[in-house]
Amino acid sequence: MGDPVSVESWLVSAGRDRRPGSPLNVPPCPASNFVLGEGRAYSRDDGTPGWEALEEIVGGLEGGSSVSFASGMAGIAAIFDQLPAGSVVALPDDCYQGVAGLAKAGQSRGRWTVHRVAVTDTAGWIEMCGVADLIWLESPSNPLLTVADLDAICAAPRKRGAILGVDNTFATPINQRPLTHGADVAVQSVTKFIGGHSDLLGGVVTVRDANLLAALRQARELAGATPGTLETFLAVRGVRTLAVRLERAQRSAMTLAERLARHPNVTVTRYPGLASHPTHEAARRQLKGFGTIISFDVRGEAPAADAVCAGLQLIQHATSLGAVESTIERRAGIPGQEHLPPALLRLSVGIEAVEDLWTDLDRALRNVPEVPRE
Repeated sequence: MGDPVSVESWLVSAGRDRRPGSPLNVPPCPASNFVLGEGRAYSRDDGTPGWEALEEIVGGLEGGSSVSFASGMAGIAAIFDQLPAGSVVALPDDCYQGVAGLAKAGQSRGRWTVHRVAVTDTAGWIEMCGVADLIWLESPSNPLLTVADLDAICAAPRKRGAILGVDNTFATPINQRPLTHGADVAVQSVTKFIGGHSDLLGGVVTVRDANLLAALRQARELAGATPGTLETFLAVRGVRTLAVRLERAQRSAMTLAERLARHPNVTVTRYPGLASHPTHEAARRQLKGFGTIISFDVRGEAPAADAVCAGLQLIQHATSLGAVESTIERRAGIPGQEHLPPALLRLSVGIEAVEDLWTDLDRALRNVPEVPRE
């Protein structure tokens, strides 16, 4: 992103065709092939204008060069595909189940060995930097919202050829830019905050190294992991409002987190903006904003948490996150997430009026069936 343009202005102005007579917004281009000659030939190989606009916008935000994919997992799979046989992979203990599943599947086929490291174990991560071929971080993590010490980990000497990647979806490129901390790769699930409207699947991988950029583009082409025309159009349209959506939603998230922390039917509230959060100081140091995701444990077991979800009227009981509407789900009910507290709910705060959100939450929490107090 070029100086002195602000993030807010970049989001609105980047990725546009400024030639006279061009559409103000990049239109969807529903074409699989093009008239041969100079320029594009086949969209799986050469892309469409929508891809290029999305990659320009996100690349500028993250501070590198971007490759768009059909989903965030498609982009992450392309990164894993760069690893030679017999590699060592370091993953956080609190990790998105899709990535954990990908790593486990590769290990079962002998492609790599997986080591799990606690997000807060900075010394453990520094040690893994010397032996792992892929150091994979989530910060804040999903769904415990733990913040890793990116500066210390990224500064550690790495094994020759190793890749250090950060899933930056929860923070967004507005609140955190991993490449500026020294990471090699930053990933955004475009499905979440970038698109922002629960209407698309997509992913973007941003890197600093030209060779890695070319390798990821080739991996996308060979795997056919190309984003759809409509999806990229929607993603570009959605990202234009990222700054205003994020500002509103994370302001509401702070208010809700503070109130949830005092609620009699909530036993634990996790939000990086709370002083009680285990990695609050790291969040203050590293993040420009604390984000829109809160996780909290309902007093009681899984049935109590399920009752809260069923009792909500404004907040949607749905998976995924980062959209204009607030969503909630019990994460331990998701395959691969059984290790989480059974009554943990992950709340993605949207742009609704905060007092309406609180009324909905408070009512559902107060209607939880009475459980014995310890």
